[in-house]
Amino acid sequence: MARRRERHGRGLRGRLLLPQALVGASSVRVPAARSRSERFDDLVRDAIADLEERWHEQLEGVEFAVEDVPPPDSGWEEGVVADETAGGPVPLGRLLPAGNGVAPRVVVYRRPLEARASGRRDLGDLVHEVVVDQVAQLLGLDPDIVDPP
Repeated sequence: MARRRERHGRGLRGRLLLPQALVGASSVRVPAARSRSERFDDLVRDAIADLEERWHEQLEGVEFAVEDVPPPDSGWEEGVVADETAGGPVPLGRLLPAGNGVAPRVVVYRRPLEARASGRRDLGDLVHEVVVDQVAQLLGLDPDIVDPP
């Protein structure tokens, strides 16, 4: 068996982390091995947890979802939070109202938000702002009332 050598002396190409570790008899995900989408989901969960402390009864039964990109056929009707600075409206989040036995749903679009953030902290702030805007729209309140500055 021929041994390959490092031709350019760069060493390993990426972080050497296993995605899971065994703890006792169960396997646990290693936090540093989380994907970007999993970290984004955590930001959305944090934003929801902040709001649910204050608006628990009003948010009972509301579904929250994360999608990578908005669907191409999404119209610009009521319930869409969009960024107008990109040369045209780009949806960042959407509120799908309740109807026909379906619970209301707040959808946050991951890729457009990641493209607008300059770092992890900025992304967390953007996610929080979009979730607050959607919840305010759902409750029929001003965003400053839903989440006071």
